[in-house]
Amino acid sequence: MKDGFFSTDPRWAFTRRELLGGGALALAGCNSTFDIAGMGARPPSSSPAAPAAGPLVGETLGTGPARVGMILPLTQNGAPSPVGVSMRNAAQLAVDEFAGPYITLMIQDDRSTPDGAAEAARAELGAGAELLLGPVYAGDVRQAASVAKAAGKPIIAFSTDVSVASPGVYLLSFLIQGYVDRIVQFAASRGKKSFAAMAPQSEYGAIAVAEFQQVAGALNAPVVAAARYAPGQPQSAAQEFAAVGGQIDALFIPEQAEGMPAVANALAAAGIKTQLLGTGVWNDARVLRLAQMQGAWFSAPDNAGFNAMAQRYKAKFGGEPARLATLAYDSVTLAAALSKSPDRFSQRALTSLSGFNGADGVFRFRADGTNERGLAVMEIDNNAAVVISQAPRSFAAG
Repeated sequence: MKDGFFSTDPRWAFTRRELLGGGALALAGCNSTFDIAGMGARPPSSSPAAPAAGPLVGETLGTGPARVGMILPLTQNGAPSPVGVSMRNAAQLAVDEFAGPYITLMIQDDRSTPDGAAEAARAELGAGAELLLGPVYAGDVRQAASVAKAAGKPIIAFSTDVSVASPGVYLLSFLIQGYVDRIVQFAASRGKKSFAAMAPQSEYGAIAVAEFQQVAGALNAPVVAAARYAPGQPQSAAQEFAAVGGQIDALFIPEQAEGMPAVANALAAAGIKTQLLGTGVWNDARVLRLAQMQGAWFSAPDNAGFNAMAQRYKAKFGGEPARLATLAYDSVTLAAALSKSPDRFSQRALTSLSGFNGADGVFRFRADGTNERGLAVMEIDNNAAVVISQAPRSFAAG
């Protein structure tokens, strides 16, 4: 793959002037990619005609021919939601930097409720939306997706719950399964042959351990032991591993950042010294500064893309974006990119094997609605996350 991110595929024919600039999304392929997030882009010369539609709804951004709906939790319990507002701002940033001439984005608040999500979906589809972006929460996604499927329109949602994914309902979020696959495969490549898992009794922990056991089994790396613990009470689980510590090359701990200080203390008290493995939720100062966690490995998106977007976000809005803001940014830019194609939001376009290159790196949607992401592996060193295995910049063709 060469620098420059250009494609020879006429479906994605943007001019060089349109493609250059400070944006963050490209259609990514094994042999070619193209940058589509240039600033000051001109409207496409041959976009497909927009279907007949009713009046626009919600807040509207952009002036392009393709209508796209976005459903966000702008409020929760009647008060502004910082995450929703940050995602809305990131969407505006994407429109201002690239997407404005290509799409008209309609943004509505789902009030962080399933009913609100369904109402927003019906209104946006009634106003001619060809694609929906969001919502964030699993229950809200289910309701919005039901409306979208009935209308025969796709939805790109931001939930991490794979149970809401299905053909036509695509998840752009960072999935637990992707984190686990990457870190286990990396550990095995570094000679780790015997694994164990120590996880909280939570839905996140259960999903992570199930994926961990499946991936380790596929690599013929036995899982010697797996222990669960009540949230905030990891001491007994740590003591279990102290008895078999010599048989373990690596210990996987799918714990959230707020739970890691207690876990670190329990590991130290039990005298456990082995390679620790985790997921992207460890990329947090509360974990990085723990003495027991120095040398630990975890999988995560490379920070460079988010940091670059965050600088532009801060310059425009005067504050720091939520970590989920890149999902809103990338989804809007992706919608604008695909709007150029005659089959712009079809399953064929959305599930391209070549995938896409966004602010958080390469990703592609699977036909079942889940995704595959190119993740880096980081090591905690001197209270910082240091990349020890680069994220891939493209996908193999299969």
